[in-house]
Amino acid sequence: MVDPGIGFGKTLAHNLEILARLREFRTLGKPLVIGVSRKAFIGKVTGLPPEQRLGGSISATMEAAMGGADILRMHDVLDTSSALKVMQAIEDTRRTAVDRRMVG
Repeated sequence: MVDPGIGFGKTLAHNLEILARLREFRTLGKPLVIGVSRKAFIGKVTGLPPEQRLGGSISATMEAAMGGADILRMHDVLDTSSALKVMQAIEDTRRTAVDRRMVG
């Protein structure tokens, strides 16, 4: 597995760039693990303490999922997994609509 280590001695810019370029880690051919829940970089962006970073954590986790992460580590499992399920349902609907347009 590959975990680019969000946090761990990185600057805000480093963490944001890792998330923005996450797909590039896929070229290593290993499962990609990401843990962003309540991290300090979210606090630097939002100005919020760890206990108030749920929205930022969910946003960063969804970005990681869209970026190809295979394993997502998180604190707030129910809220985050609900958000991911809704995102997946929207993506499935998008794919179905595209498939129908290609066939029709």
